[in-house]
Amino acid sequence: MLSKQQKQLYIRNIILPEIGEAGQQKLLETKILVIGAGGLGSSALQYLACAGIGTLGIIDDDKVEISNLQRQIIHNFDNLGDYKVQSARQKLQKLAPDLKLNILKCRANYEVLTKEVKNYDAVLDCTDNFATRFVINQVCFEQKKPLVFGAVKGFSGQLSVFKSYQPNLPCYACFNTNIVDEKFELPLNEKGILGAVAGIIGAMQATYAIKEILQIGADISGKILIYDFLKNDLRLVKLNKNHFCEICGEI
Repeated sequence: MLSKQQKQLYIRNIILPEIGEAGQQKLLETKILVIGAGGLGSSALQYLACAGIGTLGIIDDDKVEISNLQRQIIHNFDNLGDYKVQSARQKLQKLAPDLKLNILKCRANYEVLTKEVKNYDAVLDCTDNFATRFVINQVCFEQKKPLVFGAVKGFSGQLSVFKSYQPNLPCYACFNTNIVDEKFELPLNEKGILGAVAGIIGAMQATYAIKEILQIGADISGKILIYDFLKNDLRLVKLNKNHFCEICGEI
């Protein structure tokens, strides 16, 4: 049952026929794990909190650096040197005082994710490295959790929802077969990104997570949205399941 304050706070959600009071109540009971409190996570976390998600888990082991501030808008100059999860917690508690936060100041490796993912209804991959993406993908497949994937580079972004535990739906490794280890890292000259692009894709991850929880709108699983903001190009591409996939393959 929504309180009077909750009805006032979330009125713009509630008046949407796709959400209503019942949908808002479901969001308040939902638990979402966000892996990465950087460019994507900064936007996703704030919109999830403001939408009324009841519990957010955040995993990140990095500290705030000055070069982060160009795109990681949940942090500011006062947070330089702080752990990102601590900085994010400060902001989110002011946005949503009743929000339950589970903060994990650690690397998102297989052991940590195997323990944590089972406690959540959905997972957002807001990371910026390939090795961690493959681990997240594997654990979400094993634990049958929807994975809201986002990635950005330059002026471009990608978005999908992976539910490879369902028949004939691909996982991230079906889409990207170049599995790498934790030592892999792109050189700095390939890490350029316009900050607003990360913000847009992160906000879209929050939107698609809410759609998934409430089971509303068109399902994007089995497809990937590819944006090129520089060229004003938007594509929705079908992804095929790789039946020889090392993670979700059937053969």
